[in-house]
Amino acid sequence: MKKAIIVGATSGIGRELASILIKNNFKVGITGRRLKLLEQLKSTSPDKYIVKSFDCTAASNTIKLRELTDELEGLDLLIMSSGRGHENRQLNFEEDNKTINLNVSAFTEIMNWSFNFFKNQGFGHITAISSVAGLRGTKFAPAYFASKAYQINYLESLRKMAIKNVYITDIRPGYVDTAMALGDNLFWVSSKEKAAKQIFNYIKKKKDIGYVSKKWQIIAFALKIVPNFIYKRV
Repeated sequence: MKKAIIVGATSGIGRELASILIKNNFKVGITGRRLKLLEQLKSTSPDKYIVKSFDCTAASNTIKLRELTDELEGLDLLIMSSGRGHENRQLNFEEDNKTINLNVSAFTEIMNWSFNFFKNQGFGHITAISSVAGLRGTKFAPAYFASKAYQINYLESLRKMAIKNVYITDIRPGYVDTAMALGDNLFWVSSKEKAAKQIFNYIKKKKDIGYVSKKWQIIAFALKIVPNFIYKRV
């Protein structure tokens, strides 16, 4: 039986991925701030879940992850599904700082620990949920879009550093029907269930990059080639 940790399993994509992993013969360590929601998830398969509730923007992430790995008796896959994003057109620094603390600082600490663990072990798979938003900037949520650009580049750097049998998968969703979906009049919105199934397929195939839904690869390509003088008017 393979062992996985999902950082951010209380709701959304992380919770759906936890259920999929259980159905595919994984034992899963689930984390998050809201213990009650984690316990509710555990109650669906008590013998296959291990709960470790903590806020990954606080101290001792690495201690908690090490403890959870020990309780699982090993680790094959770590999924970073925890993230934060809010519109902030007024550039309220307090809001931006919360985004940076989770999407940049905590993300880096967890990726750093995971990569070193798998490198020392000689095998393992990191999967992190970044976003199509990381490909260009925006006037609506600057810190969120910038933090996702950071994640994309950090994951690419880890991929270049990885040894044989250590895999790094960057999942870049467009709009998914979760609390993280920003704005009105959204298009190509995936359900949490559909998104999680696609992500699991990317994990099984050990893909470097996966777009959710796959149609968002078209938008990603367009964002990369559109000239700045056009994009800045959007």
